[in-house]
Amino acid sequence: MFRTAVRSISTSSRKSLTVGLIPADGIGREVIPSAKDAIIAVKVRAAGTQIHRPPCWMGNIHADGICPSPRYCPVGPTVFHKFRVFHAALYRTLKEECDCALFGSVSSPSRKVAGYSSPIVALRKELDLYANIRPVFSVAGTGAEAPRTRPADLIVVRENTECLVRIHTRHCFSVQQTRLYSTLKRRTSSKPKKEKEARATRLITERASSRIGKIAFELAKARPRKLLTIIHKSNVLSVTDGLFRESVRAVPALSNGKFDDVTIEEQLVDSAVYRLFREPEIFDVMVAPNLYGDIISDAAAALVGSLGVIPSINAGDDFVMGEPVHGSAPDIAGKGIANPVASIRSAALMLRHLGYASPADKIDKAVNDTLAPAKLLTPDLGGTASTTEVTEHIMGLIKEQYK
Repeated sequence: MFRTAVRSISTSSRKSLTVGLIPADGIGREVIPSAKDAIIAVKVRAAGTQIHRPPCWMGNIHADGICPSPRYCPVGPTVFHKFRVFHAALYRTLKEECDCALFGSVSSPSRKVAGYSSPIVALRKELDLYANIRPVFSVAGTGAEAPRTRPADLIVVRENTECLVRIHTRHCFSVQQTRLYSTLKRRTSSKPKKEKEARATRLITERASSRIGKIAFELAKARPRKLLTIIHKSNVLSVTDGLFRESVRAVPALSNGKFDDVTIEEQLVDSAVYRLFREPEIFDVMVAPNLYGDIISDAAAALVGSLGVIPSINAGDDFVMGEPVHGSAPDIAGKGIANPVASIRSAALMLRHLGYASPADKIDKAVNDTLAPAKLLTPDLGGTASTTEVTEHIMGLIKEQYK
């Protein structure tokens, strides 16, 4: 179970909590309304919560208050192709008018599109949401057949702003090609075919590694086992992963003994994936650079049945955004069978981070009580239930807790 220890953004004393809804693409449009319903159902609304759809470049500015029906903020490649606009208005609105947000899922173009960038990646950077926290835990009755000896109960802490940050392609010649080109140019009028080369720039900084390390230590300290595993590949990437490893390891020494009771272990990323499936019980909190954390947490979904049940939050010092780990799933979009659990759990995770522990507990209990009997499951978990059926059942269980 997720036990938050990350420095929460204090909003409990405010008269209102404004939540931005960004369903984006694919099944995000189907599952974010479920998360919105959960937030309203747990009576955070009684404290003055506003469900707010940020204004956008299409001129649809939503008035303050509860949104009577989902109206989607247009981000993603489909909207970009149609309107040729970027997401600056969305960033400004989230910063100036919202306390937190829920993001659905976004489809990425299969090839480079001039002027376009992923809205979720851009949001993480613009709002400095440097910590992607992804709890992975089993619920009886929903686990897929997997080679595990015990149910999984772990948290993947992923650095959210660095790693492979600039990617470009260009035509180039190697030294050998240049010599060959000169020879052929002298002997014939034909030119050799240029060979494409793609390069990715990997950025790891001490600052980013240290602050994600501190959050990982805080989470590990709050859990019974108090175990933190650093994931890296410094035997090959000795400079970049070496800096990440060293920076995380240095956190206790800079914290005046606060984390002396936390045990530190290390795993090479390939070994970690192998052991994750062989013996998931050895892990408690895992901290990793951006790319490794993404891969590990997605792979861990196999231990608990589906990506459709894995929640996450993107957290910074001043803002938090809930986001289901799954993608836009275009193959099932519009069919009404997307699993809303990850989205609903992400809402609970976000509320917990904001200091609303009791409402978050009610959401988590309703979700677990829905999944455990294994009678009302969406197709990704082997069932036949629709998005609406699962959502309505969870909402009913939430309301029962207030009777």
